[in-house]
Amino acid sequence: MKFYEVTQTIDATPEAVWAVLSDGPGFVDWDSGIVKFEGTIGLGNKIKLFSEVSPGRAFPLKVDTMEPARRLVFKGGMPFGLFKGVRTYTLTPEGGGTKFHMREEYSGPLLNMIWKSMPDLQPSFDKFAEGLKAKAENN
Repeated sequence: MKFYEVTQTIDATPEAVWAVLSDGPGFVDWDSGIVKFEGTIGLGNKIKLFSEVSPGRAFPLKVDTMEPARRLVFKGGMPFGLFKGVRTYTLTPEGGGTKFHMREEYSGPLLNMIWKSMPDLQPSFDKFAEGLKAKAENN
């Protein structure tokens, strides 16, 4: 298994952060790494995310878990589990604010081959956390 992750302290309640995080189409307004978002974040829904790291390519995902103001999980990958990505967003109350954690884990038999061709996603994870912080704190 391989992964990327980021943690950010946000000066807003988990409910305020959730309002921003659960509005997928709104990502393009505050996350400079997301160029397009199709669909609605809802349990069991299929969404498509378009990222600056791979312009023109859609990343189809399924909303696997939704626990308002606590946890959101997107899953995607190739058929038969050949390659799988699971992105988990976690919100934890901390003082009067929120500790935000995002982790994406990759697995499957084709992981090593695909991992070698993947760009470094850490900068896009950092941008996402910074953008979420700025948007939630200024809403």
